[in-house]
Amino acid sequence: MNDSTFSEAMSEIMEIRARYVRERSVFVEGARMVRLLRALGATAWDLEKIKLVSDDLPKDPTLPFRKSKNGRFCFDFDNSRLYRLEFQPFALSAEEDFVRHDSGQIRVFEEIGDDLQLNSALKALLVFKSLVFRGMSTVHRPKLDYDNPAWICTLFNLRTVSTPDLQGEPALEGVHSDGVDHTMTTFLGSENMTADSAVTFLHDMREKNATRWNETDPELLLGQRQHRHFLDTLIVVDHERKHSLSPVSAVDKRMPATRDMLIFFTRKPVLEGHISHPYDSLKPHEGLPMAVELPSPAEKKVLVGAGAANGGGMAR
Repeated sequence: MNDSTFSEAMSEIMEIRARYVRERSVFVEGARMVRLLRALGATAWDLEKIKLVSDDLPKDPTLPFRKSKNGRFCFDFDNSRLYRLEFQPFALSAEEDFVRHDSGQIRVFEEIGDDLQLNSALKALLVFKSLVFRGMSTVHRPKLDYDNPAWICTLFNLRTVSTPDLQGEPALEGVHSDGVDHTMTTFLGSENMTADSAVTFLHDMREKNATRWNETDPELLLGQRQHRHFLDTLIVVDHERKHSLSPVSAVDKRMPATRDMLIFFTRKPVLEGHISHPYDSLKPHEGLPMAVELPSPAEKKVLVGAGAANGGGMAR
C-alpha cells in the first residue's frame, strides 16, 4: 500500500470522524471499511480469516442463545500505542442504563486469543476507531476519570444463535446504553438470517430503559441502521444515544440462524464507587501480549503490522 493510498484513507477517515462529531453516530458500509482497513495494513488473507473467528466461540456465561469471548485493550495516546490489558471480570449495571436479569452481575468471559488479536484486520479496526473518537468531546458519564489520559476498550466477539426452540436476541435488554463513551459494532457474517433481522434503532436519551425495540416512542426514535454486509460498522456516542435491536430470525425455521459481531466498548477508566472499579486494571497482559502503533492524522504512514505482534511488558 503506497503513501498516497494511506493519505487518501486518512483523509476519508477524518471525514467520517467529522460526521461522527456532528451527528453523534455514524454508519460506515462494509465495502468502504474493507478499503480503509486495507490502507491501514489489513491483509486480504486476514480479512478472510476474521470472517471465521466466531466458529469456535464458547457458551456465554449468562445468555443461552449467545456464544462469546472478550478482551481488554488500552488506547495510550500519550505514547501513540494500543496494548492488550490483563484479564478482568466484566460488569454492567442498571445505573449505566443497562437493565437486564444479569445487570450488576460480575460476569467472567473466556478471553479472545491470538487468532483474533493478532489478525491485521482487527488491528486496523482498532486503529480506525482510535482515529474516529480521539480528541472528541462528549457528555461525561458519572464515575469515569476524564482526567486520566488512558482509554479502555473492551472487545467482545459475539455470535447470536436462533434455533427452533430459542429466539436469539442481540439486545435482550431492550433500550439501553453500554456504560461507555463510544460503542462501535462491526458485522462479521451470518447464516440463515432473514433480511429483516437485527435492525439497530437509535433513541433519544429520554427513552425508557428496557423498552422492547417494537414498543418504543416513535417521537424519540433518532434513526435505524442494519448490519448486513461484511464489516458494516456503526459507531455511537454511547452516553448521548440509547439503542435497541430486533431479534435474529431464521429463513429456514428448521435450522439455526447465526449473527457474528465484534463489539468495541471504549470508555475512560472508572473512579472509586463505580461497579467496575475492582476490575479496571491498566496492566499489560503477560500471557497474551499485543501492541499496535496508533497514527495521528498528521503523521506519516504507519501500518498495523509494523512491530505489533509482541507488545508484552510495554509501560503505560
